[in-house]
Amino acid sequence: MHRVTPVLNAWKVAAALFAIFVWQYSDTVGQLDLPVAQVLLIILGVLVVGSLIGLGFSTLAWSRTKYGLSDESVFLHSGILFRQQRHVRLDRMQTVDVTQPLLARITGFAALKIESAGGAGSNLTLQFLREETAQQLRNDLLARAAGLRLGRAPAGPVAASTAAGAGPGAAAAGAPGGPAAPEAPERAVLGLTAARLLGSLALSFGIVLISLFFLGLLVVVIVTQNIGPLFAVGAPVLGAAAYWWGRFAGEFSFRVATSPDGIRVRQGLLETKARTIPPGRVQAVRFAQPLMWRIKGWWRISVNIAGYGPEETTGTVLYPVATEAEAAQLLYLVQPDLGTDRPLDLLHTGLVGTADAEGFVTTPRRARWLDPLIWRRNGYRLTDTATLLRTGRWWRSLIVVPHERVQSLGMEQGPLARRLHLADIALHSTPGPIMPRVGHLDLGVARDLLRDLTERARRARHSAGPERWMESSQPPAAAAGPSDAAALRASYGGILPSPGLPEAPASREEGSRSGPPAEPQATEHPQARDD
Repeated sequence: MHRVTPVLNAWKVAAALFAIFVWQYSDTVGQLDLPVAQVLLIILGVLVVGSLIGLGFSTLAWSRTKYGLSDESVFLHSGILFRQQRHVRLDRMQTVDVTQPLLARITGFAALKIESAGGAGSNLTLQFLREETAQQLRNDLLARAAGLRLGRAPAGPVAASTAAGAGPGAAAAGAPGGPAAPEAPERAVLGLTAARLLGSLALSFGIVLISLFFLGLLVVVIVTQNIGPLFAVGAPVLGAAAYWWGRFAGEFSFRVATSPDGIRVRQGLLETKARTIPPGRVQAVRFAQPLMWRIKGWWRISVNIAGYGPEETTGTVLYPVATEAEAAQLLYLVQPDLGTDRPLDLLHTGLVGTADAEGFVTTPRRARWLDPLIWRRNGYRLTDTATLLRTGRWWRSLIVVPHERVQSLGMEQGPLARRLHLADIALHSTPGPIMPRVGHLDLGVARDLLRDLTERARRARHSAGPERWMESSQPPAAAAGPSDAAALRASYGGILPSPGLPEAPASREEGSRSGPPAEPQATEHPQARDD
């Protein structure tokens, strides 16, 4: 990582120590009979000591942190007392985020976050790198994940000296001694204006309730001439204000583009994020419409992506506020084929329709006792490529799950549903904000749906495209023969294999083999392809 990393991380330790000091000793300091200047000096001293401790700890952690990149994986070595070596296979990489917190953004640095299918515990974060280094590393990761094989020059003193002369962190931006992957071209799709974002927040049910509560509180304060109630509820109000400010700052300047690398999303006011979602990584899509958004016809589009858990707030948002036409345009990026010759009509019916229009199967009339408001809207539609699940009359929702992304299926039946001969069907997805399920179907319909979905998911997975979506059909060249451990480590950025292991790591297709990795074929980069 760049040598400025300890400075950018030191404030976290200093802030934690200062918070502990305030929590434990604020009363003691307040009782001291000291001048204000001395109290301020005590607080300043705590901040200075905390900053020095944080800087020392961050420097030690930085000195023990290194990363490397191969054709198969990206590696990270870290740890002070307990060493840790982690790697993420590129064919299991879900998203690549370039994040710039405010301080790093001002100084021109960025963090690279690599999400994998193993969940939050298997993700890698590289912080901090020069912004151009982080962008270049992102390009290399996506090119290798796509199956593109860039030509690599032999590792040696010339390559090492060239990399060393490129500045701190630049040597790891691409393959050691090899050409760096240029950025793939992109085409802008949609951009969210600040006016629409503010309008969506103003029409949110929570904002309306908070505003009415705050106005009522002001009336009470004015009438009673007592400001005590204002302080009594100050913390909850500030917490709610912080949440909505986080929504505004996190989704400000939201932009979506498409490229051969996948879907690119940029967002953020103070802290900027640039996410790239490779093709085929979206497990499910949900279109949600709160009650007051029906005035404008807006929809919030969320996705399930392996690696992003339910606690993720902004990373699972594909677009915060979209019209129906924009929703159709964004759905095309994730699911180009809805499996019907009337995709727009099917999408419209799924968003706002009721009953059995466009082939939707709804809950039977006897289920109205369990779902008195939504029984005519609650239902599903099965196509050749995806399952559409809709529900909600006031808070509408439509979920689209591609057949090949179904993890497992389940049928559930409670005591009341058994008496009414009803059942629920759950389409299990990766952890995330979307939990696809359709409730209170006729028992016979639910059984047929379970069998049909099982067969369609099996066929879809069998015919799904490769994880490396631009893999060359040319076979790789033969291995170049045995090499010493130093050259082998150089081919992996000096990180892997460990100095005592001269063997190369096993590839996905074959077992362990000695010698360096096979020389990759030079293949056309996505910049030369039509996007």
